[in-house]
Amino acid sequence: MAITGILLAAGRGRRFDPSGVQNKLLQTLADGDIVIAASAKNMLAALPRVLAVVREGDDQVAALLDRLGCEVRVCADADLGMAESLITAIEHSKAAEGWLIGLGDMPYVLPQTMRALAATIAGGAHIAAPVFEGRRGNPVAFSAYHLPLLLALEGDQGARAILKSHPVSEVAVNDEGVVRDIDTKQDL
Repeated sequence: MAITGILLAAGRGRRFDPSGVQNKLLQTLADGDIVIAASAKNMLAALPRVLAVVREGDDQVAALLDRLGCEVRVCADADLGMAESLITAIEHSKAAEGWLIGLGDMPYVLPQTMRALAATIAGGAHIAAPVFEGRRGNPVAFSAYHLPLLLALEGDQGARAILKSHPVSEVAVNDEGVVRDIDTKQDL
């Protein structure tokens, strides 16, 4: 089963820098890699196809993701919320049998975790989410069964409403990266 990776990278990161001057996705991690590059590399190592969604005018992030091998899509309405970015990617991959939806500010998720989620969908689950030490995290995978609901999303909650109202196959992982994101400078 062909699962398409979706890497959401169109947020403004206001918690990281309320002034909007520093793009958290372009910050350097302790290992020397760039946040969005690490997120993309991990997803590309796990899945054959990765669509990355960036905001209009974010040319530096778009160019970096393109060089890494992602199919870059621009979301003109990114300020309307995460749902707009997600819909942008899904509209470009409607024929996929499912999607693994990852966040650009989560560079520590291991490729094997993403492969396990994709395999859970390939095995017949409609939604798969990782769980680390009892905490549900990201990325989350959806089968094509949920295509109509994904395309109907609105606002900044992403697919959270679908997760709350439908059965989720939880995949236990030994991967702290699923609950670790970059929201502040201390998170780097």
